[in-house]
Amino acid sequence: MKTTEFRKAVWEIILTIPFGKTITYGEIAEKIAKQKGLSRMSAQAVGSAVSHNSILLIIPYHRVVSTNGRLTGYAGGIDKKMRLLTMEKVNITNFFIPKKDTAL
Repeated sequence: MKTTEFRKAVWEIILTIPFGKTITYGEIAEKIAKQKGLSRMSAQAVGSAVSHNSILLIIPYHRVVSTNGRLTGYAGGIDKKMRLLTMEKVNITNFFIPKKDTAL
């Protein structure tokens, strides 16, 4: 698959997330910044890289969540993301699906 080095770095981190665990976009950004010797990295850039993953279950980006618990941006649909997390026995009490047409 043709992609950028940054996307590959994001996907490689996602591949390390254990079954039943989650990580935030910000945590991935921190890991990449550390790898590259940078002081910080944009969580939004990570979100963009995650959204370019076309192999949903091989690179399990349903395990990537926002810091505030909002579940967004899953190509398979947010309901499917919630079902996958539930199937993996993730504690979903702190996650929520935002109402349509709202920032939260």
